[in-house]
Amino acid sequence: MKILNVVGARPNFMKIAPLIRDMNARKDRIEHLLVHTGQHYDKSMSDDFFVQLGIPQPDVNLGIGSASHAQQTAKILTAFESVLVEHNPDMVVVVGDVNSTMACALVAAKSGVKVAHVEAGLRSFDRTMPEEINRILTDALSDLLFTTEEAGNENLRREGIPQEKIFFVGNVMIDTLVHCLAAMPPGPPHPGLEKKEYAVITLHRPSNVDHPETLKGMLRAFQDISKNLKLVIPLHPRTRANIERFGLSDALRALEENAVVTGPAGYVDMLRLVKDSRMVITDSGGIQEETTYLGVPCITLRANTERPSTVTLGTNTLVGSDTGKLLRAVERVMLDSHARGTIPPLWDGHASERIVEHLLRSAAV
Repeated sequence: MKILNVVGARPNFMKIAPLIRDMNARKDRIEHLLVHTGQHYDKSMSDDFFVQLGIPQPDVNLGIGSASHAQQTAKILTAFESVLVEHNPDMVVVVGDVNSTMACALVAAKSGVKVAHVEAGLRSFDRTMPEEINRILTDALSDLLFTTEEAGNENLRREGIPQEKIFFVGNVMIDTLVHCLAAMPPGPPHPGLEKKEYAVITLHRPSNVDHPETLKGMLRAFQDISKNLKLVIPLHPRTRANIERFGLSDALRALEENAVVTGPAGYVDMLRLVKDSRMVITDSGGIQEETTYLGVPCITLRANTERPSTVTLGTNTLVGSDTGKLLRAVERVMLDSHARGTIPPLWDGHASERIVEHLLRSAAV
């Protein structure tokens, strides 16, 4: 069985890594190539990054780069079609919800090549998010849909996806987390940080950082929190640029008096920070899952989440962009730091094994 595994941005590599390891374990039945569209260029993707994840450098890099959604998608469509014609795979495996996910699924489907979508069925029900459009279209095009939680199964059934295409397998992000935890060196994640004596903050979504008053309010709230709890803030380039653009550099400098503000952290470094933190404040998707598995309280700066099990079962609380709700949520965690969540079903580090078995069964049909 010949498979093209497609990635487009750094989070996709964390999702594809366990699949590649398990495909390598079945070399007698699977031939696979890793195709990176180059949708996002990330300087943190050094050789160490691939070693830590246990995967090789991409076999194909399309070098698409940044552009508007329409331009980027068009470039991926054209470039990936040539790769598909050259390699003539039996299956294209796409992960996540970036433009590359949707574009490569579309090329494969129109070429009569089967598509498998890993992390299918997630819905925020907010179509202002480009990722939501990508999820819906990719799932509509896919032949095999691998879900992470029961809500994903329900969403797909409601959208008319036949039950025989849906496979509840668990969460490949947790596979990667478990793999990296096992290889993680001992010691503090950052000089001067004591276990459970700091909070980690990540902030990058347009709803939080593209509006001057919202971003100003966030920085002010973070400064209030820093008076009672040390903060570590790996600052996203988009957020840093907007702080400068909106004239909020003084607010950032004031925050830095009681916080450690760094550049973006690599996956393993970020995992170490999160694992030992008192809580995480974020607008990221993946961190909601990681904190749930690790039992770390998570406060999410979004009004919705495509990962509802992190709220219903896990340690996640949604507060939107309301800084009052944020401060009250932080206070509750400070008063009772014990996360009340449980780990969702099949988040056990073996999702990729189940996926590979389903891929092999599909080849036999």
